Amino acid sequence: MAGLYIHIPFCKSRCIYCGFYSTTRLQMRQRYVDAVCREMELTAQRWLSSPCCTPISTVYIGGGTPSQLTFEQLQQFFIYINKVYGTTVFPPLNDNLSTKGTSTVGDSAAKEPSESRKPADVEVTIEVNPDDVTEAYASMLARLPVNRVSMGVQTFNDQRLQFLRRRHTAAQITTAVDHLRQAGINNISIDLMYGFPGETIGDWHRDIDRALALGVEHLSAYSLQYEEGTQLTNLLNSHSIMPIGEEVERRMYYDLIDHLTAAGYEHYEISNFALPHRRSRHNSNYWNHTPYIGLGVAAHSFDGNKRRWNVSDIERYIEGIENGRPFIDEETISGIMRYNDLVMISLRTIDGLNLSMLPSEQQSYCLAQSKRYIDSGLLVYDGRSHRLRLTRNGLFVSDMVIVDLFMV
Repeated sequence: MAGLYIHIPFCKSRCIYCGFYSTTRLQMRQRYVDAVCREMELTAQRWLSSPCCTPISTVYIGGGTPSQLTFEQLQQFFIYINKVYGTTVFPPLNDNLSTKGTSTVGDSAAKEPSESRKPADVEVTIEVNPDDVTEAYASMLARLPVNRVSMGVQTFNDQRLQFLRRRHTAAQITTAVDHLRQAGINNISIDLMYGFPGETIGDWHRDIDRALALGVEHLSAYSLQYEEGTQLTNLLNSHSIMPIGEEVERRMYYDLIDHLTAAGYEHYEISNFALPHRRSRHNSNYWNHTPYIGLGVAAHSFDGNKRRWNVSDIERYIEGIENGRPFIDEETISGIMRYNDLVMISLRTIDGLNLSMLPSEQQSYCLAQSKRYIDSGLLVYDGRSHRLRLTRNGLFVSDMVIVDLFMV
């Protein structure tokens, strides 16, 4: 079952750590939405004629800040998904679509009563910022096929939120979750960060406790990363801030695992935790090497044989789509690339790498490369299931281990 990703690059302001493609040019939103819908039409035949074409099982609207779009703009996406991919992914939507993008969440279009439009078998996720989730906005989401919300929380400490240039406060996080619950959205994920300059173990424990108190179904947690070209990295390079020590970061990671698993969450991927039956199906598609469609500026697609990606420039992206000639780069997945991809994504998960999926010579290579990590306790090999997995100690240094198993 395939995944569909739509990238929304718009943000009111940029966070200092973000390395994803984004823009603050909010005046381009409707033109961009129209371009994404046109991209669906331009690329549909390629997808539908692919031997790897399978029904869409997940939709993920990410960013950027998708919660900066209007009701009509989001609705337009779902109408086009049904129209273009030749299958009823969602129950019928209102076809009286405004393409001007002038309505806001609080307008009458978002308040009119309607029957439930929740897809039974399709996971539909949208990323939101806590400060965007008003009562009216949550009610609007409930009118769309959205059945999962991923919220960028990062921390419950207001000073650290200001340091990151986040727009929301800690108090708005709880309010946003309450609004979503009251609107009937009962699959909520939050993102957390740890390893801030000057952060203590006690600070991190307080963030974990606040997250657990929300009772959300899913939680992702990442150490603060210094991405090239970001304001955060500029602060580091100018010695304005100091990175946290590796041992403190290691303890924070292990404490995260211990606290969340004790609370009933399954640690199913290096940075992801879920209550029973609440894993992210969309992200699991990536980790299972499942084909996916990527739409929008800088978005990537994978059909099982080729990887494609759109230009990382919103003006060039829109220009190419409007002229019917998208700016797309692509590469064919070779045997070595396929091996490296499987190693990279599979070892991130609790299930690990199934060596049976590899040709015999690659199996032998992988096991030979793994031996010293098995001996040192960073990897474990289960001969019965023919699977290779990272241990608890291996998870923290996963990048080092995974890269060392690559073929060149």
